[in-house]
Amino acid sequence: MVGSRAAAELLGPFGVSVEILPGDAPAPAGATVVAPDTEAHALAGRLPSARTMPSRGALRERAIGAGVAALASVGAHLRRECPWDRAQTASSIVPHTVEEAFEVAEAVASGDPDALADELGDLLFQSVFLAQLAEEDGGADLGRIARGQTSKLIERHPHVYGDVDADGADRVRDLWEQRKREERADQGIFHDLPAGLPALAYATKTQQRAASVGFEFPGVEEALAKLAEEVDELAGEPGERELGDVLFACIAAARALRVDPEIALRTAARRFRRRVEAAAAKAERAGESIESLDGSAWLAYYRRARREAE
Repeated sequence: MVGSRAAAELLGPFGVSVEILPGDAPAPAGATVVAPDTEAHALAGRLPSARTMPSRGALRERAIGAGVAALASVGAHLRRECPWDRAQTASSIVPHTVEEAFEVAEAVASGDPDALADELGDLLFQSVFLAQLAEEDGGADLGRIARGQTSKLIERHPHVYGDVDADGADRVRDLWEQRKREERADQGIFHDLPAGLPALAYATKTQQRAASVGFEFPGVEEALAKLAEEVDELAGEPGERELGDVLFACIAAARALRVDPEIALRTAARRFRRRVEAAAAKAERAGESIESLDGSAWLAYYRRARREAE
């Protein structure tokens, strides 16, 4: 290895070591080879080759690990020093976790990358803090949780880490569901369905579990035909039961279209909100009070706002 001063000159502020190898010696696994015409090689003088250790990928992993560790450190400090954080339990934190998950979904629907990064940070801290509480109760710490998840992901992706063939996303999904079903054979087809899930998520997972054993529409056309059938039945017999069937068929249509129903519904709600606000602004500019508008007047302004938005 070259001296620390030479290494610093070669790599500047990055703080990684440099190994000088003779001639055309093969680079170590994961090493980033510095080409002969780079500044680093020039600084190395007449030495035949210079390679950075560790590789850029390894440096990225270290940076991520350091960032998560710093976040965990903040969580542990808050747990010791903040009266509110000291009072929390897993049960009291979970509602906040669920809320943060929905805020991530909202950020995805908005298409704002800065909002998404912010909300992902909030959700990440929820996981880190829950891990802190679990460790205090004698459970797994954050490192063990992360390693367990890593192992699970590797086991459930035999087409990536093994010799199983998967020629598309549908096949990957089937392999995932098959592996989970094997792990929970005693729970039957509808395994791992928390009763407390919001209805939209519960219905989606129910359909996914059924699809894992082959029970799903063969294509979009069939799913849309079923939706039309349920709408007709609702028109003929309005009520909660038939309305529920329409909503359930909507989720099936979304799955056939490869559209996430949660994101689709949130996007539609955001679009509706923008149009209603635009309709209200039009009414106010026309000198009308929005509280005095009847349904027909509201609809007229809404249609104008919609046409202009398109």
